[in-house]
Amino acid sequence: MARVPGVDIEAIPKELKSIYKKYSTDYGPFENQVKVFAQRPPALKHIMGLLLELDQEPVLPKKYLEIAILVVSRLNECEYCVAHHTPRLIAHGLSEETVDRILEPNCPGFNEVDLLVRDFAIQVTQKPGRIPEKDFDSLRQHFSDEQIVELVLRIALCGFFNRFNDALKIEIE
Repeated sequence: MARVPGVDIEAIPKELKSIYKKYSTDYGPFENQVKVFAQRPPALKHIMGLLLELDQEPVLPKKYLEIAILVVSRLNECEYCVAHHTPRLIAHGLSEETVDRILEPNCPGFNEVDLLVRDFAIQVTQKPGRIPEKDFDSLRQHFSDEQIVELVLRIALCGFFNRFNDALKIEIE
């Protein structure tokens, strides 16, 4: 049970109901998380709203976002996010073995770009101020500046969600 009670959709302001519903169903099965976020309507509006908007205007292939999110969630040991994002990554064509071994240096089934995204997610999570410029040069060979910004944004947001979920003991649906 979460450390704070969830708020049902009927109890939130009318103008936020569509964000609540879309995030908990269309965006993913994140109902327990959105219920806790609903304790603070501005957070629901802006954080969940941001993710929904980014999802509507994608600049990165979802496979790379899911690699980054799962890597961060594994590093931070967030059971909620690992449980939700593992099947999403498998749905993008990676094998269960690849997903299970995602943090191993020579992850089977990963190509050069997959490894680049994985390693970048590790760096942003563990040592964001010490990422060598050569690593950004490698990213620029495959991604635009807009894509790199989104990748860093999503990696950082994932760390936020990992801490939020764990601190408040959000349960898997």
